[in-house]
Amino acid sequence: MPVKHPKPGDLEPIERASRDELQALQLQRLRKTLQHAYDNVPHYRRVFDAHGVHPSDCRQLSDLARFPFTAKSDLREHYPFGMFAVPREQVVRIHASSGTTGKPTVVGYTAGDIERWSQLGARSIRAAGGRPGDIVHVAYGYGLFTGGLGAHYGAEKLGCTVIPMSGGQTEKQVQLIEDFRPDIIMVTPSYMQVIVEEFRRQGKDARAMSVSVGIFGAEPWTEAMRRDIEASAGLDAVDIYGLSEVMGPGVASECVETKDGPVIWEDHFLPEIVDPETGQVLPDGEEGELVFTTLTKEALPVIRYRTRDLTRLLPPTARSMRRMGKIVGRSDDMLIIRGVNLFPTQVEELVLQHGQLSGQYQLVVTRNALLDEVQVRCELQPEHGQDDRDDIARELQHRIKTLIGVSTTVDVGLPDSIERTLVGKARRVIDKRPK
Repeated sequence: MPVKHPKPGDLEPIERASRDELQALQLQRLRKTLQHAYDNVPHYRRVFDAHGVHPSDCRQLSDLARFPFTAKSDLREHYPFGMFAVPREQVVRIHASSGTTGKPTVVGYTAGDIERWSQLGARSIRAAGGRPGDIVHVAYGYGLFTGGLGAHYGAEKLGCTVIPMSGGQTEKQVQLIEDFRPDIIMVTPSYMQVIVEEFRRQGKDARAMSVSVGIFGAEPWTEAMRRDIEASAGLDAVDIYGLSEVMGPGVASECVETKDGPVIWEDHFLPEIVDPETGQVLPDGEEGELVFTTLTKEALPVIRYRTRDLTRLLPPTARSMRRMGKIVGRSDDMLIIRGVNLFPTQVEELVLQHGQLSGQYQLVVTRNALLDEVQVRCELQPEHGQDDRDDIARELQHRIKTLIGVSTTVDVGLPDSIERTLVGKARRVIDKRPK
């Protein structure tokens, strides 16, 4: 299948810059970001001082390793706006992602942040082969999740025509793809497979559709899935990476001419790979936990943010910037279900809030056809052993969907029906998905 090879003139100068030029820009922006965070975010001033470091101590890029990490818990502890580095009145948009305590992690954007995010979204779509005038079908979710609006603004910035479909309504997705004839689709890879299945259900060949490029993200996916989607949908499948705490989609994106791992846009995000246990910085090529420092964020600069994603840094190929390998897993216990982050402790909190349920629970993750499904198993307390379990299950299912954003089935068992672990940790997650 032919791919749309970008011409050299289509690239920004920084995408062709030498390593020395790029690192000089990174150091300039890093020093400014460290000072901005120290001056305007009490948390950073406190932890920098506690570690005995000051922004002026950063004289070369390697000095960043002397500064403390930022974790998701830091954002939760300063909920909602305590990590902002500008007055709230200068924040033009807020996004949020779920956390483990019931409160989301809140991220904010100035007008300048939105503009840079849009530019990086446009750069990412262009790397995937998109060009001004293309029609882009956005099937990521809109709302507090950064996926939909991140893709939307990037496509508009590039000069594309955007179809803001969002997720769900699979029959309508197929109808609009056939009627509007988009060139590009942006969606989770698992939902792309569902769209292909809907084409087949209607007796149609998805390979005949107009879409030539699929930009897939928001969940890990394998090379095997890439091959399956490309063969069944007749398009080029490229990977886009992002997370709300750092920006959103467009932190890194794959180039269609190589499809060899997302290029990290290093003029805006400085990556490190560290040992998940010790925090020691690892050399390029070694597998570890991905850490990001933002270089141009105004509202929410993050210093050495621990993503918990396990990957490695790879040398440049199609662009002057380094690539990241496929995410091989996470250093914590987070599940990603249909693009939504789910921690077992989020469910635990809701189970424990229900007066009729014991604290015992399990999450059983399966794959039905092409989509992941979660069954929540819990049990009644002994004194409530005769209560209506179906009513309790419906109530808990509703709260999980409302507060966490994940559709589940809930099975409420009799007292002592959940297996106990007598040695070691409780078995909270039973993952039955194919490896």
